[in-house]
Amino acid sequence: MHLIILKYPIHFLAYGFGFGLIPVMPGTFGTLVGVGILYFLLPLDPTYYLGLIFAGSAIGVFICGQTAKDLGKNDPGKIVWDEIIGFLVAMFLIPFTWSWVLIGFIIFRIFDIWKPYPIKIIEKTRNPGLGIMADDIIAGLYTVTCLHIIRWCIEIF
Repeated sequence: MHLIILKYPIHFLAYGFGFGLIPVMPGTFGTLVGVGILYFLLPLDPTYYLGLIFAGSAIGVFICGQTAKDLGKNDPGKIVWDEIIGFLVAMFLIPFTWSWVLIGFIIFRIFDIWKPYPIKIIEKTRNPGLGIMADDIIAGLYTVTCLHIIRWCIEIF
């Protein structure tokens, strides 16, 4: 079944270039893809970085929604495009050092799994693609807020 799905570019992207097909912890592996993509986005001006996040989010609503529809499920765990974009949101204007990436990774995964308010509500939206993307974008926003507060505290003390 998975080989058939990979024949379709939309599914291939939704599955995080195939990493979402790893049988255990697909969201974690999707986030690791986000780490790799982050490395290549580092040289970009923050405006371009944000532009790519917005474009990736818009594309994600479509590809995740279509893949979920094709599979007959609201939010298949193997769709990880949302984790990729969510992690890129989480790392906005955060230094690319392994310590910051690790802290961001851990905090993002906690928010993505825990789904604090309003993530659980937004995830259940009638538009599956929007729900799939929005919960991880909000987890990314929670994470980037925490990371900037941590940075601010470190700089002050």
